[in-house]
Amino acid sequence: MSHLPADLTDVLRSARCVAVLTGAGISAESGVPTFRDAQTGLWAKYDPTELATPEAFARDPRLVWEWYAWRRELCAAAKPNAGHLALVELEKLFDDFTLTTQNVDGLHLLAGSRRVLELHGSIRRYKCFDTGRPLEGEPPPCDDPPPRHPDTGGMLRPDVVWFGEALPEAALMESIRAAREADVYFTIGTSALVYPAASLPIEAQRAGATVVEINPTETPFSKIATFSLRGKAGEVLPAILQALDQ
Repeated sequence: MSHLPADLTDVLRSARCVAVLTGAGISAESGVPTFRDAQTGLWAKYDPTELATPEAFARDPRLVWEWYAWRRELCAAAKPNAGHLALVELEKLFDDFTLTTQNVDGLHLLAGSRRVLELHGSIRRYKCFDTGRPLEGEPPPCDDPPPRHPDTGGMLRPDVVWFGEALPEAALMESIRAAREADVYFTIGTSALVYPAASLPIEAQRAGATVVEINPTETPFSKIATFSLRGKAGEVLPAILQALDQ
């Protein structure tokens, strides 16, 4: 990115609390297809909104398990990009830094970010469908998927938030706290359309934060962001780091 507003670097240099919300855009730069773009090949005939529900899993657990196994392979092949890595470095610069993500691919943690709130869960983890008890480690071998939780005996499912399910309360409450206390709030690679996550930048703005949008295209939030930076996270975030280092 060729130019950053000088006012932005000044604000960041004086900030103590910084919070971030990331969406599918930052993962797309690592080759992770968006939720709907992933419907290719054998899965093209399925509507993802009809597979990502508790009802779909109860009706055909093998189908849903195999769809998520395929999606997990796509995520496992992806590596953190320059945007993920820049956020790791940004975290080191502030006393209070909270990263909330709508993504389930686990790339922020893989990159090395420490304080990550996964609002929609993680495709890299599993839990019991009946009890919600998490699984430690990988699922046991199974000839007839889905495998069973070794302690509860219930079917295992991905530890992601499905349509019709509530977001994890602790992560949501901590994300709201971070938004309300932030001096600077970044919204990165998200359309700002999916609630309640889309309300977080608004919470930050109402509390007086400087809100910075990073997105290649305009979103509904662009008009009310303090700074709306057009570009990819992998380009804009390293540029911000470089500016702060000068």
